[in-house]
Amino acid sequence: MWWRRSWRGNLFEPAALRLALCDRILPMTPEETHDIAAVAANPFAAADVVDILREQGWLAGEASPEELAWCARAAAILGTHAADRDALRDLLNLIFHYDAAEILARTETHAVLARYGARYVVRQLALLLLDGTPLTSDRFKEIVTALKDGLDIRGRELFHPIRLALAGRAGEGELDRVALLLDEAAALSFAVPVKPVHQRILEFCASMD
Repeated sequence: MWWRRSWRGNLFEPAALRLALCDRILPMTPEETHDIAAVAANPFAAADVVDILREQGWLAGEASPEELAWCARAAAILGTHAADRDALRDLLNLIFHYDAAEILARTETHAVLARYGARYVVRQLALLLLDGTPLTSDRFKEIVTALKDGLDIRGRELFHPIRLALAGRAGEGELDRVALLLDEAAALSFAVPVKPVHQRILEFCASMD
C-alpha cells in the first residue's frame, strides 16, 4: 500500500520524491499517487529544457529565475508526452517557432480546415482570445466549454482546429499543453520572442482569409 507524509519541498525534485516514497506515515490520496506516478514516468527536468533552449538559440546566457521556473513547468507538462529528447525538442519548437502562412501552406492543414465547422471554430476561438487574457488551464477549459455550447461541435472537429491555430499542428492532447505554455513564455525575455496566443490567432485568421 502507498503511504505518504507531509513534506515541504518540490515534488518534482528526486530527493523530495524519495522522501515521499520512503517515509511511510499517512495513507496517500489518489491525487498524490497520480502525481508520483507522473513524476516517475517523466524522464525530463528543467535542466533538459534549458539545454535544448540553448542548443536551438532560444535562450542566451544564464536563465533568469522566471525562465528556470518556466523550463521546470515545460518539463513537467510536456515530458510525459515526449518519447525521447528529440520529441521534447519538437514540442518546444512549436512554442518558439510559429509562422501562420507556413502552417496554412501544408496539405494536412487544408485537410483539417476542410472538415465540418473547422473554420468557424477558428473564428469563434479568435473572438474569445482577442481580449488578451492569458491562456491558463482554467481559461482554456472555459473557452472549450463556450465553443462546445455555442457550436455543438465535439471531438477532433473541435480540438484539431484549436490546436492547429495555436500550436501550429493538429494532433493530440500534448498540443493543448504547448498552448498553455505560450503566454507565460511570451512574457519572458527569451532570445527568440514567443508569440502569445492572441497574436497567433490573429495571424492565423489573417492568413486563412
